[in-house]
Amino acid sequence: MREDRENRDGRNGPDERDLHDDRTDASRPSRRVPPRGRRARRWPAVVAVLLALSLALVLLGRFFQLPGLGDLFGSETRDRSGPAVLKSIQDMNRHEGAVGTFQVVVDLEKDARFLPDAIRGTRTLYVATGSVSAYVDLAGLGRDAVTIDEKRTTATIRLPHARLAEPSLDPERSYAVSKQRGLLDRLGDLFSDNPASEQAVHTLAARHVGEAAQESDLTTRAERNTTSMLQGLLRALGFEQVTVTYA
Repeated sequence: MREDRENRDGRNGPDERDLHDDRTDASRPSRRVPPRGRRARRWPAVVAVLLALSLALVLLGRFFQLPGLGDLFGSETRDRSGPAVLKSIQDMNRHEGAVGTFQVVVDLEKDARFLPDAIRGTRTLYVATGSVSAYVDLAGLGRDAVTIDEKRTTATIRLPHARLAEPSLDPERSYAVSKQRGLLDRLGDLFSDNPASEQAVHTLAARHVGEAAQESDLTTRAERNTTSMLQGLLRALGFEQVTVTYA
């Protein structure tokens, strides 16, 4: 009986303000804060979209020649080389009578024992263009190298045989056609100070060019041209007969 009166009087019942507050909170829209993990997952997608847009711009400017997009991502070459330093000077007391230009295709292959080429090994196909000059050395001529008669109308000149100079490769006309490397060689180039060095190919190409020059008639042509040069020079000085011999 006592509890019923208290309930009717509203002493132990819910307060009206509490009911009002509950209704107000229930009617308010909930504000959820997105977790940090979801924000972090958005960055890879944004980066992928930016890369795709950049690639699309490059392809549009490259293949469709759209104005303003051709050089948007173009490369720029800058020469930061220092000044050339003079190391030495050598007097050239020789006459170059002929120069030959040669081209050779170098096929250099390096294999490893007990390993397939796909794992370890290289094969380089290189087209080399080089030149070799033939010359007559005039530095060691003595007083007896030239004989002149009393009337100064006849002269005899004795010269050494012509020689071949060192081969010189032309970098603008030499190029690598293909280069195949094994997996271990590719990994080694990543950690090497001089990756994919072609020094061995250049050395082999220069050797082949030198061998081709030796089999040619460069020295014979150089001696013939040197003889013509000396005969023309001495005949202009008044000599009627000029003989040039090689020993």
